[in-house]
Amino acid sequence: MVTIIDYGIGNLRSIEKAFQAVGADVLRTDDPDAIAVAERLVLPGVGAFGSCINEIRSREVEDAIHAAIDRGIPFLGVCVGMQLLFDEGLEHGTHQGLGLLPGQVVHFHRAAHGAATDLKVPHMGWNVLSPTRSSPLFDGLDEGGEPYVYFVHSYHAVTADASDVLATSRYGHAFPAVVQRDNVFGVQFHPEKSQYHGLRILENFTHL
Repeated sequence: MVTIIDYGIGNLRSIEKAFQAVGADVLRTDDPDAIAVAERLVLPGVGAFGSCINEIRSREVEDAIHAAIDRGIPFLGVCVGMQLLFDEGLEHGTHQGLGLLPGQVVHFHRAAHGAATDLKVPHMGWNVLSPTRSSPLFDGLDEGGEPYVYFVHSYHAVTADASDVLATSRYGHAFPAVVQRDNVFGVQFHPEKSQYHGLRILENFTHL
């Protein structure tokens, strides 16, 4: 059973259908009790970091998320849901994230060295994943050819610990595309829009 946290923001129906397509039973809920006892949790997200984290807190599900993760169940953040894993996001102010991974979420025009760039944002389209280490999340990924996935985002993570990065992609400069710390995973792209490679990653997540 894959439980999708329904906090009213995000591509809920499309991510639900994608998990169903790979054979998972799916529950969408904002009930803290159901979230706390979930077998697997998925946090989707679309839009602004601040709006998403505020809605999570207004529905009082943050403690349930931490309780589930502390039990060791697999957890996956998708797009803004991945960004929310970090300490803080710098989108229209500074917002405290879930604090599951150390680091910040910054605009593409604020590169890691602090210099502005002339990149067109949002970064939108297909980019290749470059794994930095092996993971069961990537099992069979090379069977579909070079792993291209679909991105739509203006902000990206800057990790405080490089070992949290499972794969990078590149737009102007390299950025984390897949992250992991223990049982917490995140993908910056939209797996439900990424055809074979995205669905394979979702299927792998259901078997972790």
